[in-house]
Amino acid sequence: MIKIIIVDDQPLVREGLGSLLNLRPEIEVVGTAGDGLEALDIAQEKKPDIVLMDIRMPNMNGVEGTRALLDKLPNLKVLMLTTFNDSDLIYDALQQGASGYLLKDMSTDTIVQSIMTVFYGGIVLPRDFTNQVLEEKRRKEDTNSKSDELPSLLKELTERELEVLKYLGLGLNNKEIANTLYITEGTVKNHVSNIIQKLNIRDRTQAAIFAVRYGITTFQT
Repeated sequence: MIKIIIVDDQPLVREGLGSLLNLRPEIEVVGTAGDGLEALDIAQEKKPDIVLMDIRMPNMNGVEGTRALLDKLPNLKVLMLTTFNDSDLIYDALQQGASGYLLKDMSTDTIVQSIMTVFYGGIVLPRDFTNQVLEEKRRKEDTNSKSDELPSLLKELTERELEVLKYLGLGLNNKEIANTLYITEGTVKNHVSNIIQKLNIRDRTQAAIFAVRYGITTFQT
């Protein structure tokens, strides 16, 4: 049973999504909250596996809430709930450690599948919108901010680490990467740790963002 908390400032969203998810035998909604502050209290009491977190909320928004939750409960997974207008905040939430994001108009089946993906160690980055998010981020950054850093970072990675990084960008978990590359899960875990260390990033979500942003992972239609 995967324990879920839903955080959204609209009661209708909380109640509607909660009712739909509770119909699934593998999921139990153990609490709901109207903002990040309330979510922090409930999460520390209920110890959920995953928090579905709206981005735009009063008192404490989703980005701040994600940071606060993961500071207190580092093993928790956070999936952001968002719309097409939130690209800057999505990027910030991923940088704070969110395991991905869902668009609010996605089907219940897609949301459930995304929950399962994150629960088993993957990440969720909807392809078309992720590219849009990263493209907007690139346009707003100083064009020289990464140009000198990128080649040296990539040269630190072995050929196998680059392969693993590519599949991280696709959202695969360790078992899926191991099956794809015909290596053990332990070997994948070691490669992921090396990638995170060499790229000087915090977690596999940031590794996935790096892979997509710099073209190591490319999506085919």
